[in-house]
Amino acid sequence: MTASIIDGKAEAARLRLRLAGEVAALKAEYGVTPGLAVVLVGDNPASEVYVRNKAAQTREVGMESFEFRLPADLTESALLALVQQLNGRADVHGILVQLPLPPQISAEKVLDAIAPEKDVDGFHPMNAGLLAVGKPGLVPCTPLGCLIMAKGVHESLVGLDVVVVGRSNIVGRPAAQLFITESCTVTVAHSRTQDLPGECRRADILLVAVGRPNLVRGDWIKPGATVIDVGINRVPKEGGGSRLVGDVAFDEAVEIAGAITPVPGGVGPMTIACLLANNLTCARIALGLV
Repeated sequence: MTASIIDGKAEAARLRLRLAGEVAALKAEYGVTPGLAVVLVGDNPASEVYVRNKAAQTREVGMESFEFRLPADLTESALLALVQQLNGRADVHGILVQLPLPPQISAEKVLDAIAPEKDVDGFHPMNAGLLAVGKPGLVPCTPLGCLIMAKGVHESLVGLDVVVVGRSNIVGRPAAQLFITESCTVTVAHSRTQDLPGECRRADILLVAVGRPNLVRGDWIKPGATVIDVGINRVPKEGGGSRLVGDVAFDEAVEIAGAITPVPGGVGPMTIACLLANNLTCARIALGLV
């Protein structure tokens, strides 16, 4: 048995095409162009690439992109002042502060300062609370992308056993809440779980987000399960250089699973597409449509 590959690039392209149509309709009816502000502090190379991709895709779907590139020695108070300025700008509907931030700046303080209705990352405590009680709000982009891909594999998610490996506020916890809302039976496993392989083997949908290369082996996977690998880890390559791998041992898992996301090309592209979807939601909130 060889698993079907869940093509995150193709899924993200379909989502961006739909968003482009909805953005055009919003412009035509209300004269409003959704605007996304991205703030980058310092010169982290990975963040630079990510921000560049976000800006390009924001413009691709017809949205406005506002970029703020700031020095690594920026003070926390200066960044908080910028966030407050962006909170008040009518042409900025969504605000994203790229992580990680330099050590002199508290990421928690900055993220909490973003207006909840402009929180495209879905990290604000108010949005986290809305998700926890099953009410509409802005949802973290990576878990949202994972849910969309799972729905692309399964006609219905109702009653399926979902195991989420990882309990971060960015992926694990919100992913669990999203699948609970879909009437799945959800288990959250982590580094303290007594029998992690056994928990994984129960999953109809196994979502792994721990940041440990090849942690989940092929024999941890239930035959025919859907595997969503959120991990992006750089490991040495034979002959020099490096390559990207996930948290799941792909070559083993692909022989057991029914469907699986690759790394790269799986969850990553969906994360940016869902960011754009959240920014459209922010624009609709501003117009009183949500």
